[in-house]
Amino acid sequence: MSSDARSELSSSSPGLTRGSTFAAREEDVDGRVKPGHDKRGRLALRVAAAMAVVLVAITGAFAAWVVSLGPLPLDQAQQVSTTVIDRNGKLLRAYAMADGRWRLPVDATTSVDPGYLKLLFAYEDKRFYEHHGIDPLALSRAAFQLLTSGHIVSGGSTITMQLARLIEPRHQRSVYAKLRQMVRAVELERQLSKDQILDLYLALAPFGGNLEGIRAASIAYFGKEPKRLSLAEAALLVALPQSPERRRLDRYPDAAHAARDRVLERMVEDGVVSKDDAAQATATAVPKMRKQIPILAPHSSDQAIATMKDTPVIKLTLDATLQRNLEALARDRAIAQGPDVSVAIVVVDNETGDVLARVGSADYFDERRAGQVDMTRAVRSPGSTLKPFIYGLAFEDGFVHPDSLIEDRPIRFGTYAPENFDMTFQGTVPIRKALQLSLNVPAIALLDRVGASRLSSRLKQAGTSLVLPKDEAPGLAMGLGGVGITLQDLAQLYAGLARLGATKPLREIMQENDSRDTMRLMDQAAAWQVGNVLLGTPPPENGVHNRIAFKTGTSYGYRDAWSVGFDGRITIGVWVGRPDGAPVPGLVGRTAAAPILFDAFARTGKIPAALQKPPRGVLVASNAKLPPPLRRFRPLGELVRSGSDQAPHIQFPLNGSRIDVDQSEGGRNAPMPVKVAGGVLPLTVLVNGVSAGDIDSRRQRLIDPPGPGFARLTVIDATGAADTVVIRVQ
Repeated sequence: MSSDARSELSSSSPGLTRGSTFAAREEDVDGRVKPGHDKRGRLALRVAAAMAVVLVAITGAFAAWVVSLGPLPLDQAQQVSTTVIDRNGKLLRAYAMADGRWRLPVDATTSVDPGYLKLLFAYEDKRFYEHHGIDPLALSRAAFQLLTSGHIVSGGSTITMQLARLIEPRHQRSVYAKLRQMVRAVELERQLSKDQILDLYLALAPFGGNLEGIRAASIAYFGKEPKRLSLAEAALLVALPQSPERRRLDRYPDAAHAARDRVLERMVEDGVVSKDDAAQATATAVPKMRKQIPILAPHSSDQAIATMKDTPVIKLTLDATLQRNLEALARDRAIAQGPDVSVAIVVVDNETGDVLARVGSADYFDERRAGQVDMTRAVRSPGSTLKPFIYGLAFEDGFVHPDSLIEDRPIRFGTYAPENFDMTFQGTVPIRKALQLSLNVPAIALLDRVGASRLSSRLKQAGTSLVLPKDEAPGLAMGLGGVGITLQDLAQLYAGLARLGATKPLREIMQENDSRDTMRLMDQAAAWQVGNVLLGTPPPENGVHNRIAFKTGTSYGYRDAWSVGFDGRITIGVWVGRPDGAPVPGLVGRTAAAPILFDAFARTGKIPAALQKPPRGVLVASNAKLPPPLRRFRPLGELVRSGSDQAPHIQFPLNGSRIDVDQSEGGRNAPMPVKVAGGVLPLTVLVNGVSAGDIDSRRQRLIDPPGPGFARLTVIDATGAADTVVIRVQ
């Protein structure tokens, strides 16, 4: 057929061309179809149909295979070691996973050195933020290297593909395994963001042994978080995951060293690192031993995971730096005290009630010292450490002042005859000195007038759990340690003094909703007076004067030594003793616990802050300028007389009586009568130290009853003579 004829045929049949899928039948000049060409057309049609069927079959099989893979096991892959961090995000303690692996959560944007990420991307995946799980250029390069060298030079895997392999580990290299990685990589890119993929990879990457993730590796090999890494450290962490077991630093440091140098060499070739920097990094030795994962605040951490179950990251109010310093202090001082003695320390922020440090024992792993017992929560006898609260209630009731005089002499309360620690008596001393010297007789005399039950109820009202011997009521002995209390409760009470009489429950676990309410310990003026007195307590040897308000205590039989103190910012409590309660000869609060207290304040790294200024209503005066009733303390029942006049005496209500208050028609409590005999008019009634008005010529008055609980009624006449009773209102 001529070219003109073919052209004419082509133009007359535009649907049948040489480029068509179905071959056009060629006709001869007479219009007849050639038999050979007809057969070839039918054959091409059959081949095309067969290929389509095969393609559909392959596509269907591939789709079925992809479906058979099931969902990605991301839940299992995202499981990490439970970690406990401090208030600033520093690691306090991590707990290994159930199978013994260390896998710490990672946030690449905040907790990983940018220099390490730069090396990682340059070495493993240059186009990480550009591809969708598979990098065609990297795969082509890997295939070309395989063809030209005859063996696998590089796998062409992206970070996403490597993550897929970590989530679903493979046992050997194969085309099937690589194809599976590619499919899973695409799935990962669809389900997670790039940052989430990077964080998960940095948490799962193997670094030898039971170390997974860059945080675990950096802490175990370098003893620090991966926030700041040197070039040598970053290159080493890039090299280790390629062959983690053959490059384990604790077994094959030479292999790890060589692998790190190859990473640096390639980074120089790619222009990522300068030759000088690489040479300096190459000269750096690699670690050959693993370091211990931090175990700071072990008792607090154990308590936190018991409270916050199934929480991967628990944030505490503790300060890691302060905690580390005080753990070292407790360990050193316990060693100096003897092999069986332990030390406990708790630090509280006065304003917030947050626990800044808690040292439960001298050494968590010391079985002889019962190191795993948290002695900050153990109930022990407090010795004299409750005395400031006796004085505080006495100040609140208004029958003594810090400069009032009190007798320190032999005295008996029924069958109980208290004695001072040194078995001597000081005679007449100011209240201030009696508290600073921790004299026993004045404290018990004040407690007898304040009332042991009232002291107990007030301390419980302030959030303290007191433990009395079975079937015993509060008695005078509680003023010298005849009651059980914990170190953390003591610290809470003393922090209440620093907060001018308002306590706040301690908090150790940081939570979004902080619904703690303040509780009343004593009025502001009384709390300030107690703090002002304690500020003048003679410090231990080499201690700084008038910087820390503190009190010491020693329990009966030299079993517990205490020292609790505060400045304007924090409160610190210290306990020293044997966890088993055995006596320790010579164990005294002033010589065993007080020096640790002052060292603990020094190790905070801050100068003690000034106490709060005196609130309104505080009477600051010398003894000579005090009102006559406040110049000298008189025990309950000892009436003050002025010349020939009889001192006032409260006839109703009687001391120790219980008053049931009825409600009037308006819903308010009915008034309560107060009757007085003797005294020089005018007579003034005080209810818990607050004036309730004057008594008329009939020497009686109706007053509004105080709220439920113990109350103190005092009547003062014109000469300053007074009488007081304690009642219980219900």
